[in-house]
Amino acid sequence: MKLFNLANILTLINLFSGCMAVVFLFNYQIELVPYCVLVSLVADFLDGFAARLTKNPTDIGLQLDSLADVVSFGVVPGAIIFQLLFQKFESSDVVISTNRMYLYSAPAFILTLFSALRLAKFNVDERQSEGFIGLATPAATLFVVGLLLMFLNNSFGLTQFIFTGKVLYGTVAVLSALMIAEIPMFGFKFKTYQWKENEVKYLFIILSMVLLTTLKFAAVPLIIILYVIISFIQKLITK
Repeated sequence: MKLFNLANILTLINLFSGCMAVVFLFNYQIELVPYCVLVSLVADFLDGFAARLTKNPTDIGLQLDSLADVVSFGVVPGAIIFQLLFQKFESSDVVISTNRMYLYSAPAFILTLFSALRLAKFNVDERQSEGFIGLATPAATLFVVGLLLMFLNNSFGLTQFIFTGKVLYGTVAVLSALMIAEIPMFGFKFKTYQWKENEVKYLFIILSMVLLTTLKFAAVPLIIILYVIISFIQKLITK
């Protein structure tokens, strides 16, 4: 039984990078976390590509991929929101005990729990070979990282807006619901690269590039919102 093929090595890189993101988060080097998530995203994309390219997908690779994703796209986004909430309560004018700050920040990990549910559901749901049912965990993580980047860079003066309980708790609730929602969302596997039959994907890519060019970091969460909206409209049109 071969454990260390190219696809599995890439998956382990994904997992390692997710672990390092957690280390940076809880050592107050939060500015390094987006780089770790980027490495995890690239490795997560490439491991599937490598498995298909070598025509060597394995059951171990499938399980390993989900285990790595639970950390990189489950624990990490939950920990990001946990840290933002904890810092919010720590900087509050109202004196709150450390134990209460941990208690009030803990709901952030509901996002981790629903990420695990989403990944388990994906592994047994045969409907998700071409697209997704519900928001994929990497997309949810990108939304959280986008908020983090906006917070760190004070994009459009929105740091204080993001640094509120309503926004952070609301993000956990909405993303958790979307991950297990029975909403078809398009995938990014191309059978051909022609415009026909790929219109939705190309439209999304073009709009995403426009948003990134004009809005920089603020574009990241908007791109995920755009993805959800386009998927929902596509579902209504194809009914």
